[in-house]
Amino acid sequence: MSSRKIFSVLGLFDSPQRLLQAIPAVKAAAPGRLEAYTPYPVHGVDRLLGLKKSPIAGMVLVMGVLGAAAALGLQFWTSGWDYPLVVAGKPVFSWEAFIPIMFELTVLFTSFTAGLGMLLLLNRLPGFRHPMLRAKSMPKITRDSFALAVETDGEALDVDAISALFRETGASEVEIIEAPASPQPASPNFFLGVVLAIAMACVAAGYGTYWAMKLFPVMPPMVHMLEQPRLDPQRGEDFFKDGFGMRRPVEGTVSRRFLPYTVRSQEDAAALQNPLPRTREVLSRGRRLYNDYCSVCHGILGDGRTTLTAAYEAKPANLHASSFVTLADGAMYHVLMKGKNSMPSYAADLSQEERWAVVHFVRALQRALDANDADVPSAEK
Repeated sequence: MSSRKIFSVLGLFDSPQRLLQAIPAVKAAAPGRLEAYTPYPVHGVDRLLGLKKSPIAGMVLVMGVLGAAAALGLQFWTSGWDYPLVVAGKPVFSWEAFIPIMFELTVLFTSFTAGLGMLLLLNRLPGFRHPMLRAKSMPKITRDSFALAVETDGEALDVDAISALFRETGASEVEIIEAPASPQPASPNFFLGVVLAIAMACVAAGYGTYWAMKLFPVMPPMVHMLEQPRLDPQRGEDFFKDGFGMRRPVEGTVSRRFLPYTVRSQEDAAALQNPLPRTREVLSRGRRLYNDYCSVCHGILGDGRTTLTAAYEAKPANLHASSFVTLADGAMYHVLMKGKNSMPSYAADLSQEERWAVVHFVRALQRALDANDADVPSAEK
């Protein structure tokens, strides 16, 4: 037996069941710190060894919140405090625009915390001088064997008693792991070698980059997504007989939840009924749309007093004329759909409900300039 200090006594087991059965007996009889080594995770080992719940979840939660708060504070300080930017009238603290960066920093903080915290803090890696790396049983542990080790916690281990205990609990092999020798201070030659190695790596990287740029001055980027066979919009294509790249939909198909407008004449459209109720919301919507699309020609009051110059030779209609007052709602809707004379169609600009809302507002304009006593509400005391 070597005179070196014993680090642990290791018992090898052929199955995870025997390992689980041996842990309580060894834990009760052998002083020291128990550690298990398995080729894959074995359910229940941590509970039998008395290991505490990993704090990694709490660490990740705290750092995730910190990352989100840091991103929020950084963006607010940058665009809302140090150099305020008002975009489209929005407040400087527009937190909705900060969400993508908050998400990215949250992921960054949590991933680094999970990875580095697990490796450096909890597992204390890298452990290049860990005694188990020199154990003869390590190749078996990484394949199909399961090990239980009684490791020293500062006190000397009773090697013979622990070895006998392992054999009694079903261990197929027992190995004594010695503690490695204390590391000696690095010599000046070691530091000189490190410096020379870094210098040589820098020189090799510099020369390699220089000659790579000389030999390949222009390196094509990854353009395989751009150069793949595809049909470009508004471009011709010889693949089809008609020469068009964009294909027309199958004849007779319509968009989902869309009914085509099949009325052909203004007379036939007179039978259409306005499906929208005459409410304050509908009239407000119709007023806004009328001011945006119709008032430039027909005037704010619908009296045909256009804001266009004489260069516009057509004469917009006066919507208060008797022919328009008596015009059916469906006929007026048909004009919005198909247009009339110099007036273009607004089918592509206004939805079905928007067109009916405009019809409601035109009726309100006509009623406003031709009101009677019944239209004026009486004041009740």
